[in-house]
Amino acid sequence: MFIQIISLVLDVVAGLIAGACLVRLAMQWQRIPFNNPIGQFIFAVSDRLVMPLRRWVPALGRLDTASLVGAWLVKLTQFIVLWLLGGGQGPLLLVLVLSVIGVLQLAITCLTAVVLLHAVLSWMQPRSMNFMLIDRLCQAWLAPIRRTVPLVGGIDLSSLVLLVLLQIASMVVGSIQMGLMH
Repeated sequence: MFIQIISLVLDVVAGLIAGACLVRLAMQWQRIPFNNPIGQFIFAVSDRLVMPLRRWVPALGRLDTASLVGAWLVKLTQFIVLWLLGGGQGPLLLVLVLSVIGVLQLAITCLTAVVLLHAVLSWMQPRSMNFMLIDRLCQAWLAPIRRTVPLVGGIDLSSLVLLVLLQIASMVVGSIQMGLMH
């Protein structure tokens, strides 16, 4: 039970910090300003990790690699702690691979949350400042779907299609992760 509690706490803390790094990466990729409550929260959570990394990890064009490396380092730390709590059994290389998969799984989870928020806010607060930020984060993912999926009775189903695709991706990544662990 103790390891389960530690695992839960690590998952929440790592998810918050690494997730903030990934959202920061997406916001910078899409040139979304941080001068809003969500952006300021993301900045505050990720800044202490990302800023020192920028000295050693240069950006690749618009890709903020320091944010990506920061997310990976957080997940790597989480997996190393769990590996050590489990007695350090299994190869350390597996921990490295699982941490990369953990970042991918977290990215899928973050995008799922953003798309769900987008769908809810589009019905409840379509003109709010938070919706505008969420909408900009989602547009790169929703636009290709909107080009192929027509409106049904005037309703845009692109969010639903994207959520189904994200769930499928999550299942595939989870299956790969479980396959590596066994």
